[in-house]
Amino acid sequence: MKVEERHYNTLYLLSALTMIFMTLALALQPLYLRSVLGLARDNAGFVNANIQVITEVVDLLFVGYLGYLSDRFGRIPLLTGGFILSGLSALALPYSLELGAMLGVGGLTFFYVVRSAMSLGTTAVWPQVATLTGDFSDVESRPRLLARTGFMMAFGATLVYAVLMQIPRYSGLTFSMLLLAVIAFFGAWLANGFLVDVAPKYTREAVPIQTILRLLKDEKALRLSFLSAFCARNDMVIIGLFLMTWCIYFADLLGMTHAEAAAQAGMVIGFIGLVVLASIPVWGEVISRIGRVPSIVMGLLLSGCGFLSLGLIDNPLSWWVLLPAFITGLGQAGCLLAPQILTLDLAPESMRGTLLGAYNTVGCLGIIFFLLVGGFLFDWLGPAMPFVFAGVANLLVMGYGFVLMKQYADES
Repeated sequence: MKVEERHYNTLYLLSALTMIFMTLALALQPLYLRSVLGLARDNAGFVNANIQVITEVVDLLFVGYLGYLSDRFGRIPLLTGGFILSGLSALALPYSLELGAMLGVGGLTFFYVVRSAMSLGTTAVWPQVATLTGDFSDVESRPRLLARTGFMMAFGATLVYAVLMQIPRYSGLTFSMLLLAVIAFFGAWLANGFLVDVAPKYTREAVPIQTILRLLKDEKALRLSFLSAFCARNDMVIIGLFLMTWCIYFADLLGMTHAEAAAQAGMVIGFIGLVVLASIPVWGEVISRIGRVPSIVMGLLLSGCGFLSLGLIDNPLSWWVLLPAFITGLGQAGCLLAPQILTLDLAPESMRGTLLGAYNTVGCLGIIFFLLVGGFLFDWLGPAMPFVFAGVANLLVMGYGFVLMKQYADES
């Protein structure tokens, strides 16, 4: 079936909705745990990170296999089913305290379970958006098309922190959390009615693990892409979770309410999203002109420097935080686009979902690692340390990419 303009437009809209759902769920989590479940500051970093780690474990267990299933049966069924599961989970999320007490498991335990179910749903959704971008493009058009979908994702994240995170101040936390269900069900309707599957189906019944390993062995650039996924895909999760948590608990020192602090933190994180939003089209052109590997190196350099600069901030609610936030946002745009484009370029057409699933699996491992380490660093060494740790990791992978660039230059 031919890809028409309406299919591209639906893909762009679903890119934004997917990121709105995932970002809003993450942004509301520290506020709900503090305001409703009464989570204390002493273990706030550990608990918030631990919940996110559990959701990432769910991603880790299923994202690779779901990528394989998308090659076998198509992207649309996974998108639709994932949105429906996420929406049903979102309906229960704001009532975790009451439902947990009713079931005798406690509000926090119930919150863990529902967030895990929600994560399983989104695991079926967000990889398919990137995979469809690969399906709808070729090597020449891919950077610009992925830049457009990335722009819409950044727009969704920016909208959450700049606008939607202001809603709890005026309409309450429960209303804000129920918006998640509305967004998910709307996404299911769009995916089922307005998208099309165009990729050839993968016919073998076994997951081609050996083929993936052989590709990683033969393609140095693919190894860089996977390393970037491990170290850089967690970056916006780190920012969204730890900066929001830092600001909410720092508010007690300034006499601010938690909702006010969450709103101000949302503005800062929204500013980062705005920088990503504005720079993504530029990155699309940069990737087309200078290549995938140099773009990855450049993105990691900016992102790493931005994170290290965040480590110098004493007050996360001061406007000085906007400077490192700007640098981090510039780097994030490149880290979002270039590794995915490179992975899609190197993937066999009938295995695009499978290879991207392996790429996302590595990314999930990275998120789990950086969240676990970051949670302990937040509680033991200070709230700025998760950013310092992430910055060092970005710069180390950048070093590998620089060596790879030099090897390519010598070979040519």
